[in-house]
Amino acid sequence: MPSSSHSGQKASWGLKLAALGALLFLHVPIAIIFLYTLTPDETTYTFPLPGITFQWFGVALQRADLWRALTLSLQIAAIATLVALVLGTFAAAAVYRSNFFGREAISFLLVLPIALPGIVTGIALRSALGTLDIPFSFWTIVIGHATFCVVVVYNNVLARFRRMQGSLVEASMDLGANSFQTFRYVIFPNIATALLAGGMLAFALSFDEVIVTTFTAGQQTTLPIWIFSQLTRPRDRPVTNVVATIVVLITFLPIFFAQRLSASSSDTEGESK
Repeated sequence: MPSSSHSGQKASWGLKLAALGALLFLHVPIAIIFLYTLTPDETTYTFPLPGITFQWFGVALQRADLWRALTLSLQIAAIATLVALVLGTFAAAAVYRSNFFGREAISFLLVLPIALPGIVTGIALRSALGTLDIPFSFWTIVIGHATFCVVVVYNNVLARFRRMQGSLVEASMDLGANSFQTFRYVIFPNIATALLAGGMLAFALSFDEVIVTTFTAGQQTTLPIWIFSQLTRPRDRPVTNVVATIVVLITFLPIFFAQRLSASSSDTEGESK
């Protein structure tokens, strides 16, 4: 009897070429940015490079304005991620565990910010904050970034809730555990990897977000805004390329580990069934 599984089939050459073309389209521009961090000529970009130098990395690391922007971006990303973990988890638990009127509408509204262009969210937040006479500050940036970070955590945790066996919670309650004990010993171990993966993705999204920051940052400068401001200075372009490379590396790591964590968690669940 033939197996219904397609895991053993090899992809066609056309599919392989299409996948390769998509990868090149996405990553060749990033490779070019990294390549031109090594050019010794600060004003002319030619290929092949006239030489190779690592001096721009040292120049970038000596920029005090860069360190201020980097520190601000990391602080915002960390706090926005913590806010998203709390709100996203509570929202996912409420939508999953409760059956109330308008549940699907609330779920849609929770997911909507990730689908909206960042500039739309930024304009909406600026108008709302201005109407309420709330001054633009560090915390308004956090609020802006948390709006789309919550979505990432919500989706990850809700998906894990839907894969979790409801009988485990019922058994815990039947055995006399209270709500806190059930969460600590049953629910949290089951959603821990989803929380970690969602948190890492939220951090990566917040760290390199620029549109929301533009409309809520006031006079403070985050790293993406710093990069844009440097584009008008041709002689600083190698330094800008160095910083762009640093941003890519910082965002790559949490996304990579989140993907590996989600994949390993799915494999474990598949083997246990």
